[in-house]
Amino acid sequence: MLSRTAASLYWLGRYVERADYIARLVEATLRLDVLSTRSAGEDAWRSALAVTDTEDGFAASGAVLARESVARFLLSDSAHPGSILRCLAMARDNARAVRTALTREAWQAINGAWLIFDQQVRRLDSNATLAVVEAVKAETRGFEGAVHRMLRNQTTLFIRLGQAVERTDNTARLLDVKYHILLPEGERVGGTVDRDQWTTILQTVSAVTAYRWLYSDGLNPANVIDLLLSRAELPRSLAASMEETVIALTGLAKSSGTQGEADRMARTRQARAARTRTGDVIAAGLHQHLQALIVENAQLHDAIGRQFKFHH
Repeated sequence: MLSRTAASLYWLGRYVERADYIARLVEATLRLDVLSTRSAGEDAWRSALAVTDTEDGFAASGAVLARESVARFLLSDSAHPGSILRCLAMARDNARAVRTALTREAWQAINGAWLIFDQQVRRLDSNATLAVVEAVKAETRGFEGAVHRMLRNQTTLFIRLGQAVERTDNTARLLDVKYHILLPEGERVGGTVDRDQWTTILQTVSAVTAYRWLYSDGLNPANVIDLLLSRAELPRSLAASMEETVIALTGLAKSSGTQGEADRMARTRQARAARTRTGDVIAAGLHQHLQALIVENAQLHDAIGRQFKFHH
């Protein structure tokens, strides 16, 4: 496969995953804001900017920190790569570049998401925002389903690799922000605000039901951290994303004969994660652990680019 094609497929996976994640984050933050006091609501939107690493971009826009302005910035501001509109436009550009490698339904899901967004994003109140977010989630689910039904070949493996690398970054950031900055001053750990915020995190990664199935003792922050760090049964957990990265790279090594630095890094990371206990991570410092993971994931992304000779 041409390295240019491989790069487009990988980035297609990353941008679709990112658009879906930002949609979930905006939806969960809206719900949290509705439940919160005014200051806790502001904190929730500030944290949404922190999770997506767009605080500086938002500050530069000169907008006031409030529900409508942050939601609009994360949904439809095309000036930064952390908005859904930009992610979908980039996904569509990459999909168009590899149009012949995709099935019709995979292309239609990407194109459909972009069209919905382009048309609806101009008139956004809270209800319209939720409607747009739901539509984006439906189209990205449609894309995932279409990829799942495609031939298990290099095309789908590069898309899955991009999704897995992106998902690792997203989940690590989500957990880090919650643990590090979300609890407002004067709120106690385990209080109502704290509980609502942990529930929001579970909603963002579609894990409310999974949590109830796996843990019987109510909502407990250590259990939420355990679920998102080390339970590979949960598709959006760090353990599952790391496993998926290894599976995709192994499949590509078999089909292309290209194996190298990225494979070694991914396997080493997965083996280390399998040995890591959540209690030890919390005791030693969750923030430091997650920051190291985010940096390592960016290094793996660079190694993938070098190994398959693509740049973007």
